[in-house]
Amino acid sequence: MPKRVLKGLVVSDKLDKTITVLVSRKVMHPVYKKYIKRSKKYSAHDEKNKFKTGELVTIQENKPISKTKKWVVIGK
Repeated sequence: MPKRVLKGLVVSDKLDKTITVLVSRKVMHPVYKKYIKRSKKYSAHDEKNKFKTGELVTIQENKPISKTKKWVVIGK
């Protein structure tokens, strides 16, 4: 089974080797048929502390690294 790949914006880089990525998507409302913006934050592993707040990054699903980290940064 392929690993999921998501694109998002780095909103925090304060932790060591970890960044917080905000991933936004648009979903259609079942009744009103309008598109609604939904977003979720993911903690991703950044081994070299390379990425800073405000950058667009690509993250990939991975085996659990810690309690909350299950994603790893694969690039911009």
